[in-house]
Amino acid sequence: MRASMISSALVAALVGYGSTIALVLSAAAAVGATAEQTASWVLAICLAKAAGSALLSVWARVPVVLAWSTPGAALIAATSGISMAEAVGAFVLAGVLVALTGLIRPLGRLVAMIPDGIAAGMLAGVLLPFCLKGAGAAQALPAIIFPMAAVFLLVRLKNPAMAVLAALATGLALAFATGAASLTGFRLPAPVLAFIPPAFRPDVLLGLGVPLYLVTMASQNLPGFATLRAAGYEPPVRPALVATGAISAVSGLFGAHTVSMAAITAAICLGEDTHPDRSQRWKVGLFYAGFWVCLGLLGPLILLALAALPPALMVALVALALLGPLTGALTGAFLPADSRFAATVTLAVTASGVAAFGIGAAFWGLIAGLAVFGLERAAARLR
Repeated sequence: MRASMISSALVAALVGYGSTIALVLSAAAAVGATAEQTASWVLAICLAKAAGSALLSVWARVPVVLAWSTPGAALIAATSGISMAEAVGAFVLAGVLVALTGLIRPLGRLVAMIPDGIAAGMLAGVLLPFCLKGAGAAQALPAIIFPMAAVFLLVRLKNPAMAVLAALATGLALAFATGAASLTGFRLPAPVLAFIPPAFRPDVLLGLGVPLYLVTMASQNLPGFATLRAAGYEPPVRPALVATGAISAVSGLFGAHTVSMAAITAAICLGEDTHPDRSQRWKVGLFYAGFWVCLGLLGPLILLALAALPPALMVALVALALLGPLTGALTGAFLPADSRFAATVTLAVTASGVAAFGIGAAFWGLIAGLAVFGLERAAARLR
């Protein structure tokens, strides 16, 4: 056992948790989750990531590192008029669809037919409104958020993966030091899983479940597999899709949204700094799983500290955390010239947040982009 494997796993887990936990809490608030359901959500998704990472790493002898779907959490946080039970139904559907993608080849090919630019445009449309709220939050709480943003920008120059975690630490320190946050009536509840019976409402399944599946596949799983290939490993694509989909469907019954392959945090665990012998690096998945179990069990304490923070600070933290994913989504949306306009339409409709027939904007953005892309392709053939 090498200390470097433990440190890599610890850093990856802390970065994954600290950089987007605020977004997960926003998602829980958007679907009306109670305090108990929110705590169950966090514990269930931590345990799901631990189980999947350990299982796949041992089975494939490849350092498989899982993440929760950050774009998926943003998609959930952008919804309205959905109950927690209905959201759980969408989570279960998304997990089942991911598993089926690994089991049924035609379904995977169908998803692959969606142009990359349009998929990226949908993701950018989901993320953009959250990033735009950052400036307003800074105006509301400048003494804390401006230093937090400065730390984020400076740390990002040296280590982008640690930038959001550094910003969170700065925000916490300043908020408690200035009295903007305080812990009153301290009580630490035990971590518990709360079963939430799913409600399968057709418009929610179509408007949240299907887009959640698509953004998880396009912006998490595919880059995660690419990260493993870039490190010289052959990713276990079909087993990973089946395992993460099945685990997501089960953990969804306890409030958790989808887990998926990691990209940024995975890169922390794949280099020579972790272990000089690449055939031994798969063991980092076990340490990574252990740290996620610990983070899940410590969830009530962490959530208690975060709940004490001013709302504007949490909004700013989410905005900072999503700048990187937004950059990637915008780059992907406008890189392919043949789908550039269709991607713009997708982005605009998705970012509008307008729902029709009870179905969310992400679905209509995808439909609008595909319609424009199909129209342009048909016109090109007639020329």
